Amino acid sequence: MRNTISNSIIKALLNAGITRIYGIVGDSLNAVLDAVRRSEKIEWIHVRHEEVAAFAAGADAEVSGSIAVCAGSSGPGNLHLINGLYDCQRSRIPVLAIAAQIPSDEIGSGYFQETDPEKLFQDCSHYCEVVTSSHQMPRAVTMAMQKAVSENGVSVLVLPGDVAALTDEHSVPEQVMHVTRPVVRPSDAELKRLAEYLNKGKRISLLCGAGCAGAHEPLMQLCEKLQAPMVVALRGKEYLEYDNPYFAGLNGLIGYSSGYHAMMDCDVLLMLGTDFPYRQFYPDEAVVLQVDIEPQHLGRRTALTYGVCGDIKDTIETLLPLLIEGHDSGHLKKAKKNYQHVRKELDDLAIGKPGRKPIHPQYLTKVVSDLAAENAIFTCDVGTPTLWAARYLQMNGMRRLLGSFNHGTMANAMPQAIGAQVARPNGQVLALSGDGGLTMLMGDLLTLRQHQLPVKVVVFNNSSLSFVELEMKAAGSLEIGTDLDNPNFATVAEAIGIKGIRVEDPADLESAVRDSFQHDGPVLLDVVVNRQELSLPPKITLEQANGFSLWMLKAVLNGQGNELLNLAKTNLFR
Repeated sequence: MRNTISNSIIKALLNAGITRIYGIVGDSLNAVLDAVRRSEKIEWIHVRHEEVAAFAAGADAEVSGSIAVCAGSSGPGNLHLINGLYDCQRSRIPVLAIAAQIPSDEIGSGYFQETDPEKLFQDCSHYCEVVTSSHQMPRAVTMAMQKAVSENGVSVLVLPGDVAALTDEHSVPEQVMHVTRPVVRPSDAELKRLAEYLNKGKRISLLCGAGCAGAHEPLMQLCEKLQAPMVVALRGKEYLEYDNPYFAGLNGLIGYSSGYHAMMDCDVLLMLGTDFPYRQFYPDEAVVLQVDIEPQHLGRRTALTYGVCGDIKDTIETLLPLLIEGHDSGHLKKAKKNYQHVRKELDDLAIGKPGRKPIHPQYLTKVVSDLAAENAIFTCDVGTPTLWAARYLQMNGMRRLLGSFNHGTMANAMPQAIGAQVARPNGQVLALSGDGGLTMLMGDLLTLRQHQLPVKVVVFNNSSLSFVELEMKAAGSLEIGTDLDNPNFATVAEAIGIKGIRVEDPADLESAVRDSFQHDGPVLLDVVVNRQELSLPPKITLEQANGFSLWMLKAVLNGQGNELLNLAKTNLFR
């Protein structure tokens, strides 16, 4: 049987250890699908929307620690990949996308489904090239994969359907990509200067992010030596929250006041492995130092006193011997006391009284966290599910937390859960979905059934786009377009062959969560939660305070007094 370009691509994927592709079939992918079928070693994960394919591939790559692959047919098919690929690119996740194209002799003619993938994918990839002949193979696919793993991002291989079926007489090398882990740290002179700033500090705080993965132990040593509290950006939560006596909470729009004050009260702020974007949460007067593996990130969020390039673990281990002992502990003690106070306030809100409806989303998240497996993988939708996950999911060094934390798109939780479950078939995967996020890509509940993926989808059902609603209120506007007329999602799940459970009373919540987790297949847990739960950021601006006041006045004048009464009953303005 003759070897084709598609066969060479599949052989290269197999040599890279790839055993699955996420996507939807289409005639422009016929040659690729035929190569998949004949290989008998690659599984086609059939999703119902290509956006889901890209999100799932990204989660697969995060959980497996390797590159993952998705594919879309020509025109609209591969266009649907873009949102998920943007998320992977911004989260620095290695993914290869195969974007099928119309027949090569029709390009430029306005042919059916014609688009220009080279332009369309350029902004969400490190590599995007068109295969036009067999002479580019297998080098094109190996270059694409190497670019993705070396730059930690997206590569796109554009493949016209007729080209995919061309004969390829070139052999595929056994080693098709090379993953290296070089030691990257600042020079001795740079480390010495960094240490000088830290040794002079009286009230030092750390702001740590996802770049601190794998550096837990040296970071604890650093905090002890500097007597510094650690504020954590959301993507650093899973790596740093646990076994951390220096933890002062998160900062930003979903953070705690203790994290905010730990940063605002310092005279030296050390940023480690974070590109925390919210400029209003940085101190104005402090000396700001930054260490990041990506030198282009240095100084792009706040004015730096000094910045260096380096891997966090290697940098801190080399920096520690240069630091003096004897820093005053007052700043750390104050930050820890503030955090303990805030933590108690947050935990006091995570309660459920039988018969008192609707259920507090804080209580739902705490119950999920308490009953989840020690090595559970959580995914969370953008909006209030991310906020409650940040505040109530407890990390322990084995659990994972995935979300659209940089790109900030709706509907990511269930698609990411699909990829995480495929990558870890025997692990517990829990998707914390908003009702808006779930319904945006709800068709892929069928993917859970078709592939028998035991994902547990926990729906925060408050019949609204609640975070958007809160933003409108903060701006002083009456909400519009945020209402969601939802069905009983548990009934919908049962209708398509998935176990569905609906909970409306707090008295039933714990048993329902246990039943969901013990079920050996996919489950949709539909929980009716309080729409009026007010989730305020740790820093309330004067404009926001005025906005809430203006919203309340408008609400009264427009006959929304019952909504204000409900807010008062939930004791949220305190």
